Amino acid sequence: MLVYGTKSFREHCREHGIAATHQRQVLYETMKTMHGHPSPEEVYARVKKKAPAISLATVYKNIHLFVESGVFRKVSMHHGPVRVEMNGEPHHHMVCSKCRKISDIGEKELGFVAKRNRLPGGFLVERYAVDVIGVCASCQMA
Repeated sequence: MLVYGTKSFREHCREHGIAATHQRQVLYETMKTMHGHPSPEEVYARVKKKAPAISLATVYKNIHLFVESGVFRKVSMHHGPVRVEMNGEPHHHMVCSKCRKISDIGEKELGFVAKRNRLPGGFLVERYAVDVIGVCASCQMA
């Protein structure tokens, strides 16, 4: 996973300069238990069960805050609505061109391990992201 582990929610907030509120903690704790690449609406549906007074706008605002501060990452925007990256291990994505489902694929499975820090023109690499576009098994059966 991205940032959790042995650190507490408050430690993560302190490291990333975020105020540790109750709603943010509920949101963070919920998100860290979700698998895949949830949309804000999917996160909202889960969080609403634990914090009925929370609004969708609050979920969007805090997901944006978590992404901007580096707690979580956003999955590539060109695959539809915003999705949040929950897997902190080095990996890439397989995207179904029909249902838009996003699945992780490890670097080793892809046979691609990039070690260069700089590309031509002085481009400084922060991380590599490869998107494999195709049709998932479920959509092939339909």
